[in-house]
Amino acid sequence: MPGAGKNVFSDYFADKNYQFVRFGQITLDIVKKKRLKPNEKNERKIREDVRKKYGMAAFAILNYPKFCELLKKGPVIADGLYGWAEYKYLKKKFKNKMVVVAIYAPSKIRHARLSQRKLSKNDTSLRNRPITLNESQKRDYAEIENLDKGGTIALADYTLINTKSKKHFLKQIASLYKEIHSKKQIL
Repeated sequence: MPGAGKNVFSDYFADKNYQFVRFGQITLDIVKKKRLKPNEKNERKIREDVRKKYGMAAFAILNYPKFCELLKKGPVIADGLYGWAEYKYLKKKFKNKMVVVAIYAPSKIRHARLSQRKLSKNDTSLRNRPITLNESQKRDYAEIENLDKGGTIALADYTLINTKSKKHFLKQIASLYKEIHSKKQIL
């Protein structure tokens, strides 16, 4: 869910020379192309339009060529696999080489993190921009109701609980990194 710690997790792997794919970058690229203001309302409309055009597995389908290209260079970390249809699409393509990690934090903690984010001038992806409490609550409901997100979380290969300090979370990530990296799997 938003604010659980996906960015911290994926940044850790990217710092270890994993190639990086952010599912939601497609949405932000369209926002920029259409010269819209990046906000939850505009982004939700674009996400919904993309799924109307390509189906519920849209972001997996559209990112699949990128995965294939990046895998030629090395292991890949992907941030933002949300829906059940995306999960099934990628599992069919990558089979047991794909590892899914669910990161859990209670909504109160996640919403506080989202509202306290600071967008750096260098963050053109906008993935770390602040989101209001109202926006984050609406996004939670939309992701659960519209994306059938529960199945992806329920069938994750690993689940990390991110309720303590960032230092504690990074220790969990480091431990999981050793295990996953040794198996040469897609993440």
